[in-house]
Amino acid sequence: MLPSDRLATALWIGVGLLFLWLLAALSPILAPFMLAAVLAYICNPLVERMTGAGVPRLAAVIAILLLLGGIVAGLLLILLPLLVEEARIIAERLPEAATLAGERLLPWLHEHYGIKLRFDAETLRRLAVDNWDSVRTIAQRLLESLRIGGTALFGVLANLLLAPVVMFYLLMDWPRLLARIDAAIPRPWHDKATRMAADVNAVLAEFLRGQVIVMLILAVYYSAALALAGLPSALPVGVLTGLLIFVPYLGFATGFALALLVAVLEFAGWGPIVAVAAVYGIGQLIESFVLTPFLVGERIGLHPLAVIFALMAFGQLFGFVGVLIALPASAALLVGLRELRVLYLSSRLYQGDA
Repeated sequence: MLPSDRLATALWIGVGLLFLWLLAALSPILAPFMLAAVLAYICNPLVERMTGAGVPRLAAVIAILLLLGGIVAGLLLILLPLLVEEARIIAERLPEAATLAGERLLPWLHEHYGIKLRFDAETLRRLAVDNWDSVRTIAQRLLESLRIGGTALFGVLANLLLAPVVMFYLLMDWPRLLARIDAAIPRPWHDKATRMAADVNAVLAEFLRGQVIVMLILAVYYSAALALAGLPSALPVGVLTGLLIFVPYLGFATGFALALLVAVLEFAGWGPIVAVAAVYGIGQLIESFVLTPFLVGERIGLHPLAVIFALMAFGQLFGFVGVLIALPASAALLVGLRELRVLYLSSRLYQGDA
């Protein structure tokens, strides 16, 4: 390797390391920008189709933003009543649940494990008086947590309000941004870089297309199956489960927990609980062995375990920003590994040439 090539390689490695360091250091403020970039990447093909049909780009971008806002508002209208209803049910059923626990659970614990507990008001009052210092410490920590949580919630709301603004400017300037990136690529690397970028784009497009189909199918399945099982709030729980499937196992775990909570609070015996377990067990089998392999995995060559590892690894390293860039980075890594494999198979080391 020539000295100039070594210098160029060292320079690009340094630039890459600097980029990763900046990403980790600025991750708390990058979340709205990365979220806007991901949404802009997803929505840009629709904007391009509309502009190709003669619609001015400004009107197309505004229409897409309004459509996206309408979808988010519709989801909130579906999910918020669920949360309000579940909170009401929990508030109404807590006294009954405490009574059942006092009549059945506590005697069972005392009989089998020798644990003697009581939930009556006098016992709880005496316990609080005897441990007042601990109660006061816990209360202070809860108040501090509420203040921190309020600040974090304000930050989340600010990010959510900033993301549409960033997305608007990204969609408006998308062609110019791509042209500037293309012009900045060194000319000797231009052909290979553009080809690899096209491959990454194809992998991401196939992944997103397949994942959206999986989400819609599972949302319909869970909504219909939970409704047939007689579970209240079947539609919002099913829709939430299907939409969160995009993050592996998060949608399943969240939906299953909500549905199980609703079934338990019905106090109708083991029937609803078994029905919920059966619905989600069958749904997980359908997703893992039918939908994801045929609609996502085989179309892009990215194993589901690789997706899970990428989400967890990037999330650990870069927080929420890492979760947003995990899939694009995985697609780029997949394309890079394909290129390395081609180089390895054509190398003298593999072919055994002297």
